[in-house]
Amino acid sequence: MASIWLEDVSVEFPVFNARARSLKNRMLDIATGGVIGRRSDGHVVVKSLENIFLTLKEGERLGLVGHNGAGKTTLLRVLSGIYSPTQGTAKIDGSCVSLINISLGIDSEATGRENIRLRAAMMGMSPGELKREFDKVAEFSGLGDFLDMPFRTYSSGMQLRLAFSISTAISPEILIMDEWLSTGDETFQAKANARLHDVLSATKILILASHSKELLLNNCDRIIWLEHGRIKMDGPSREVAGAYFR
Repeated sequence: MASIWLEDVSVEFPVFNARARSLKNRMLDIATGGVIGRRSDGHVVVKSLENIFLTLKEGERLGLVGHNGAGKTTLLRVLSGIYSPTQGTAKIDGSCVSLINISLGIDSEATGRENIRLRAAMMGMSPGELKREFDKVAEFSGLGDFLDMPFRTYSSGMQLRLAFSISTAISPEILIMDEWLSTGDETFQAKANARLHDVLSATKILILASHSKELLLNNCDRIIWLEHGRIKMDGPSREVAGAYFR
């Protein structure tokens, strides 16, 4: 069964060659999500997450809210396995796909077809799965003969179309998203929205960070409100959204 368990998770980023805490640093404490502190060894650190406890089981749809810098992306990266906690324990059971950066693993000099293979491998797709899905991905992108051209020759819209087509080719047990993906022209956007809804309905656990109240209420049954790297509120979607967006 897919599940997520975080116990007392914190993430710190060291700041090298930093001066002792100053008035400017204290102002940054207030203005930014991360809290600037000093470890016992004297090194200055930015605490992006502090003492996070979180449990998710199959069927849960979790939304994340908070101002820019509150720690949402850091938490998503911990859940994706990109970051390891500097304190505490993170246990993620189940196949996980992150749509935080759908262009990760794309080679600008490689062709579209080569990039389908590269990105699919990075997502953990087996050779057998890739063989079954390759033609579907190529067709869904709608790029035709451009798939034999280097990725760098694509327009930004074409690049997003290819990256999206690859990234949503499989249905993971755990899906992690940072905002709803918007890509391509109006026709492709309609296809993309339908594909996303299909992936969301098939996934066992969803974590979605967004600034859209409507999007969160439509897709999530629980919301966590992050502030300065800590959980300020955790509860039913309408209750937390009502407090946060008020």
